[in-house]
Amino acid sequence: MLQCPFTLTRISLREIRLPLVEPFRASHGVEHERRILLTELEDSDGVCAWGECVALSTSGYLPETIDTAWEQLRQTLVPLILGRTFSDPTEANTLLKSATAENHMARASIEMPCWTLVAEKTGRSLASLIEATRSEVAAGVAIGMQDSIKDLVDKVGQAIDEGYARIKIKIEPGADIELLSAIRKAYGDSVPLMADANGAYRIGDIELLKTLDTFRLEMIEQPMHAADQTYYPELHQSLDTAICLDEFIGDLSDVEAMHADSSGRIINLKPGRVGGFTTALAMHDFCLANKIPLWCGGMLESGIGRAYNVALAAKAGFTLPGDLSPSRRYWKQDIVSPEWDMNNQGMVNVPMDRPGLGVEIDIERIEALTVRKEEIIS
Repeated sequence: MLQCPFTLTRISLREIRLPLVEPFRASHGVEHERRILLTELEDSDGVCAWGECVALSTSGYLPETIDTAWEQLRQTLVPLILGRTFSDPTEANTLLKSATAENHMARASIEMPCWTLVAEKTGRSLASLIEATRSEVAAGVAIGMQDSIKDLVDKVGQAIDEGYARIKIKIEPGADIELLSAIRKAYGDSVPLMADANGAYRIGDIELLKTLDTFRLEMIEQPMHAADQTYYPELHQSLDTAICLDEFIGDLSDVEAMHADSSGRIINLKPGRVGGFTTALAMHDFCLANKIPLWCGGMLESGIGRAYNVALAAKAGFTLPGDLSPSRRYWKQDIVSPEWDMNNQGMVNVPMDRPGLGVEIDIERIEALTVRKEEIIS
């Protein structure tokens, strides 16, 4: 890790409301607009870096929410980290984790911009700083639940035409087999397709989940509820389709456990959900050494959060397309410039030669979208 001491002197928290192009529905709820908690860090040299907390508005997905993260940051994490000097971001991570082993998303929102701060101070891109190796990454798309099967089939067709390298749809009991059948009937088996249940199924649904093998899916993501976590090895042995774990993977120990008990074959690694880059990079290195396929998922991030995902996804261990859709897929207008985009081969450019995040922060738009703000100074 490159040594570059920094001392944080100011951290700002702000909530913005970013309008979605259309509502995004999954088994844990519906988002009409995205409440986003942004962080801005400034060090003693006046260098600034932005971060994003990926927590949702409600606890339907995970217990941590934007409001609990805000309070954890202002009461505990920000006062802890301000005024201290760190030789590199991993030291900041160690201190943050000492305060709370939980609150992964709150921690990540100030751990990750520490990496950007070092990148800015050393004139390197974030991707270069974390030793990413690719100049472009393959983009998949996540399509939320639709009002009708026809609407879903049409959305899948649009995504195919736009060149996405992989298509993910959301499923839940009662909205699964018929959806997948309609997609396969319309577009055939050659379309790279996966299904994400966000833990909507229970152990009694194993026979139903077995029938999904007939659809030749790339993977089934997080099929069973947390209450049935111990049954994942049994489910893994019962299916031909690969199981991908997401919400159950919060730290390196969870990756090691998955590998040891064969509870899954693929991991969806979201840096903002696992506590930041220090943890994500350790998980990446383990997966690369043990040949566990990785891809980088999305949490409906703005262009700031997307910048971190793109940089991480350019690492060698990320062998599968990530949820890295262009800004226009979800946002009427993003908060970065240029907005994230992809070419017609479904590839997203990694800004390897621009210091920091590789995009400019649209401060004026952020100010216009801000509904609350708090600035804490050392």
